[in-house]
Amino acid sequence: MRRHPVGYRYAYAMFDLAEQQGTLVETLEDLEVVSQVFEDTNLLDEGFRHPNITDTQKKNILTEAFSEKVSTHVLHLLLLLIENKRIDVLHPIVDNYKQLANQAQGIAEATVQSAKPLSEQEQETIAGVFAIRAGKRKLNITNIVDKEIIGGLKVQIGDTVYDGSVSNQLARIKTRMIHGNVSR
Repeated sequence: MRRHPVGYRYAYAMFDLAEQQGTLVETLEDLEVVSQVFEDTNLLDEGFRHPNITDTQKKNILTEAFSEKVSTHVLHLLLLLIENKRIDVLHPIVDNYKQLANQAQGIAEATVQSAKPLSEQEQETIAGVFAIRAGKRKLNITNIVDKEIIGGLKVQIGDTVYDGSVSNQLARIKTRMIHGNVSR
């Protein structure tokens, strides 16, 4: 995931504060709740972009909606984003914060492509094996079903891809046969 130039600064400030207070996980959960509400209600596009809604009204909406649902720090971030006319970078802030919090906890995000949906046990096994390879304490796996890989797995952790899919093996065999290098 790429760093958003503005969103990363806000995310890092939230991360620094949460790390000092020992609330990395709670802050991430709060940010994800806010992000999900914004996504579900389409508040950014339909509500906050309307020219007749003032910043004070936006702040009141956010305070009323989130004052009892999220920490005061997350609420203050939202109000600051309204003041600075930066509420549109909320999603990049959440993504960048998640990346920082996961890195601090030794957690990585992994995408696993398979020909069929993986069971919970299969995901746990894959997470255990590839967490060691990636040098992480834990992997959060997102399983994507892609029937074109025929069988096997394709695991992506950050920029590293482990491709053990049947389609990749067939492509390598084909390349070797075309180039006349069948000894491998």
